[in-house]
Amino acid sequence: MRKLLGEGSIVSKKFMNRPTLNPMPRSAGWLAVCLVASSLLAAPNVRAAETGSTDRPGGYTFDGSISRPVLENYLARSIVMEGMLHGRGNLEDDTRMLTRIGAKYVGRAVCLWNAERDFTNNVERARIAIPQVHAADPDIVLEACVFETVSPKVNEIAIPDWVFTEMDQPVAKRNFRFDDMIYPEGQRRAMGRNAQVPDESKLETRLWFYFQARTYIDIGCEGIHFGQVEIMNRNDRGNTLWADLFQRVRAYAALHARRHKVLLNGHTPTGGLLHDGNPLLDFNAFPLRIMETPDKPQEAILKLGFSDGLYNRSKGGMTVNGWSCEHLPYFVEFDNYGVSNHPGQPNTKGSFNWVWGYDEITWFAHQPKEYRAQWLQYAWDWVRKTDPNGWLEMPGGRTAVSPDTRWYHANNPSPAVPTGSGDEDAIRAVWAKDAASAKQ
Repeated sequence: MRKLLGEGSIVSKKFMNRPTLNPMPRSAGWLAVCLVASSLLAAPNVRAAETGSTDRPGGYTFDGSISRPVLENYLARSIVMEGMLHGRGNLEDDTRMLTRIGAKYVGRAVCLWNAERDFTNNVERARIAIPQVHAADPDIVLEACVFETVSPKVNEIAIPDWVFTEMDQPVAKRNFRFDDMIYPEGQRRAMGRNAQVPDESKLETRLWFYFQARTYIDIGCEGIHFGQVEIMNRNDRGNTLWADLFQRVRAYAALHARRHKVLLNGHTPTGGLLHDGNPLLDFNAFPLRIMETPDKPQEAILKLGFSDGLYNRSKGGMTVNGWSCEHLPYFVEFDNYGVSNHPGQPNTKGSFNWVWGYDEITWFAHQPKEYRAQWLQYAWDWVRKTDPNGWLEMPGGRTAVSPDTRWYHANNPSPAVPTGSGDEDAIRAVWAKDAASAKQ
């Protein structure tokens, strides 16, 4: 297991004498609230019994469709656990943490970037792991990913007959074809290692996406993240072909998913993936878009209007679940996308969305434990106050990219997860506070 930044690491020690960071507004009233919250969140041994229940009113029951209150209950208890179901952490301890803190929507649990590289083996690992998680909490929704990248390795995967049949195509004995998935010359966008962004207007791409989606439903996943949906639809006027694909995936889920429903989401920088004026996704998703504060070393805030943040921009309409909304619910996540050539330094040129030279989750992993706890409560409060349609997806497990930090685990450190950051108490405290407020 790769070494993760820990409280005793060199990087952590260099922050030990730094004043407590405070990204919140400096008004006297708000500062008083923050000080009280900080004292609670900084407690080193907060236990479940001390923080109360994390359940929200309305529960987690759905079948065939999902109401807005239940959907928002899931978004309110969402956490990313990248690759949890195929070996990117300790499954037993991850499951312990999820049930202890009250997580209900587990994002990126099957997270196969360029899935074609080892699809069958990774899916089989997830198939074995999923019943273990559901045995601990059958309400948990586990999410898989269908990403905006494909490589020539896909040419080695045979297309099952059912893919052709369910996509209304003649059955043929052949493999997938990389060249028939990618954008035409002049529109292509490389994704590294000979990979390309697929063009979803092409039938071959939709065959590949349907194959992945149905496979994930069959092993017990009830959520699918379709990645950057708005960089794959350049040749799909009105998102007609996205709509057709999603309808087919949902039709299969209605017969075969655990609760006859699959929740679809994707990154929507324009505010939503629409067809005939209505949202195609069950909910939207997007990075937090964290803004560094150059005059306060290592601090960062959230700011309305910064970059392409989704706040107050999620587009609504009549949803696939039969209820209408002015703004489709969404969550924002700690994104991972790499490290700059100036790690730990301010982004003086203002280029790209670096946070002190790192992507969002790597910046977060580099912060002292007390500040991480404060920042989670701050971010939760800021998102909820700024846009009541938005929710913070908590960081649980995710790729981090820097010379000293290769993975972030929220788990409390233990022999099972020795590199755990110990943030699970802070996450539970935020959710317990939210639950108490929701019940008032």
